Amino acid sequence: MTMLYRLIHAEKANYPIVLLCRVLRVARSSYYAWREGESARQARRAADDALAHEITVLHIASRRTYGVPRIHADLRRLGHRVNRKRIARVMRERDIRGVTRRKHRSLTRPDVKARPAPDLISRDFHAERPGIKLVGDITYLPTAEGWLYLACWLDLATREVVGYAMADHHRAELVVDALDMAYGRGGLEPGCVIHSDRGSEYTSAQFRDRIQELGLRQSCGRTGSCFDNAAAESFWALLKEEIGTRTWPDRATARAEVFTFIETFYNRRRLRKHRIFGYLTPAETRQRHQHALAA
Repeated sequence: MTMLYRLIHAEKANYPIVLLCRVLRVARSSYYAWREGESARQARRAADDALAHEITVLHIASRRTYGVPRIHADLRRLGHRVNRKRIARVMRERDIRGVTRRKHRSLTRPDVKARPAPDLISRDFHAERPGIKLVGDITYLPTAEGWLYLACWLDLATREVVGYAMADHHRAELVVDALDMAYGRGGLEPGCVIHSDRGSEYTSAQFRDRIQELGLRQSCGRTGSCFDNAAAESFWALLKEEIGTRTWPDRATARAEVFTFIETFYNRRRLRKHRIFGYLTPAETRQRHQHALAA
């Protein structure tokens, strides 16, 4: 019927409305009701177009990774009170989509001769404050020069990447370098739990000795159980999907892009829903914890 109403509206300068309605078998009252509501519909379309523009800007700023929940949270942070269902409709109509995570393949290779540390996490991936629980893992990124290995440590209170290192190998010094960075910038408390899988890098004497030197406590999940280190596995899935690139031309380019992703986007820009503070970036979550402790 809308097409008929529009036809009548377009031809009313050439023919009487009564004649047009009779020929097209449209009730005049229905046409007049449609015409009265046209200005409101145009206003709604204009408002949707303006909202779509703001959504597009935020979506591009998120490296085209945000879906409806984070777009909604970002708009609220900017002072816009927009219904979440309306955001979902506008994004669906304009084919604006978040990313879907890929399955992560583990690098865990247990050292059968090493005595693993106990599991001090027991799948409890929450921490009351920063600096008391870290989880870590290693992943690999494909480049034309070969694999680039990346080791990270995440603080469970904030999900902030507090330490990371990259190399063309995944020997023990890779995870030690990442731990040293976490210790230097993460404000780790004495006895902080350092949790990982039972890969040979984490059960090595070099890594265990460094943990003892720093006054930390080592924790290991079970071999072959991704759920025992689910927080770290989840971060790898997020990184590999949201960073966008599938294969880099060389290791230097991959290093630079990983650095940019972690430092300028993930830690300081990407919103995460915290169970207490709501949608905040990892850096903002750390600040909230610090303010709460100071109070």
